[in-house]
Parts: sequence; structure tokens; C-alpha cells
Amino acid sequence: MEHVSVFDLTLSFDNGPDPEVTPYVLDIIGKRDIQTTFFVIGEKLADPERHRLSARAQREGHWIGNHTYTHSEPLGRMRDPRAAEQEIARTQDLIGDLAHPQRWFRPFGGGGILDDRLLKRSVVDHLLAGGYSCVLWNAIPHDWDDPDKWVDRALAQCRAQAWTLIVLHDLPTGAMRHLETFLDRASDAGARFHQEFPPDCVPIRSGEIKLPIEPYVSTIEENVAP
Repeated sequence: MEHVSVFDLTLSFDNGPDPEVTPYVLDIIGKRDIQTTFFVIGEKLADPERHRLSARAQREGHWIGNHTYTHSEPLGRMRDPRAAEQEIARTQDLIGDLAHPQRWFRPFGGGGILDDRLLKRSVVDHLLAGGYSCVLWNAIPHDWDDPDKWVDRALAQCRAQAWTLIVLHDLPTGAMRHLETFLDRASDAGARFHQEFPPDCVPIRSGEIKLPIEPYVSTIEENVAP
């Protein structure tokens, strides 16, 4: 695998907010003046304490993105024609004034796999009509299921490409105990931190299709009442 000597790096955190882990993450990245995006779960954001954590993140310059309401099944596998309303719109309502003008949305990948499980046609239509921007990724170090060994894998993924959009998780798995180590090693390896996303990770921006999305859209038939 070829390594680049200097690389661009955008951090993102999925599946929070968490009352134990999110404040720690905010403290760590705050000390380094790194700004990022937190893609939140609607069910969690419905809790006032967790909502206050997202509000803190937004006050500190971080972007708040939508990561579905239940995070239970990839949208491309849901047969319910109301999936977009139930999973995306409900979460966006809870995000409310914390939302970025480009209305960041990240689909649930079911393990971080980029394939046709991510979206379905009715979801794409909802994103376009609502002016959303669909944010994917190009680095998945599996911090959630390998909390003590993800750092080396993350660094290898970052050094293998010019601009990495990495997915980490502010969850109580123990993985974020190694966040400082990762950031220090990434900086030493030549990382330049950004908040903006690599263009090739945003196939839909502000309600307009910018890149081919067919690989991410399932052809599943929805259950439509007679």
C-alpha cells in the first residue's frame, strides 16, 4: 500500500451523543482546535441531557449531522415507504436550530460498507426535496468493535490516500481513550485537519446530485398499502 507523506484528514463522530464520551471527545479536540462533525442519532437527541451535549458541540464550532432516528437497519433495506420521514425527518426536527445550512445527513451503513444498503429511491427523493447533503466516508477503522487496536488501522487508511474522511464513534466502548494517541500520531505523520468533507464523499449536496449515486441506491420494493 502506497503511503503519502502529507495528507488531509477530516474527523467525524457517529452514533452519539453520549453523556460520558462526547464531553471527553469535545475536550480532546478542543485542546487541539480541531473542528469536526457529530452525526447524531435521533432517539438519543430526544433526551434533553444529550441534546445539550449537541448544543455544546455546535457552540464550539462543530457541525451537527443527521444519522437516522433509530440506527436499526440500513435505509436501503427498509420496505416501509415512510422510512425517510420516520428516520430522517424526525431526527432533523430534533436537531432544529443546531443544523448546518447544508443539512448534513449520513446514512447507516450496517458496518460501514458502501453499497446499495445505504439508500433507496424514496430516501433519495426526500434528501433532494429537503435540500440535504449526503455525507459518506472513505475510512472505517472499526473502533466500535476493536476499541484497543483501531489506531494503527486508522493511520494506515489515512496515509493511503490524499484526503481522508474517517468515521469514529463517541460511544462508551473504550475506543476514545485512544483518541489523543491517534491525533498525536496523525499530526506527527503529516496530517492537515479540516472540517469540510472531501468532495468525493458528498454525492448529494444541498439537494442536488453531484456524483453518481446508483451504487448506493437499492431497488427494494416498498410495502405500499392497497
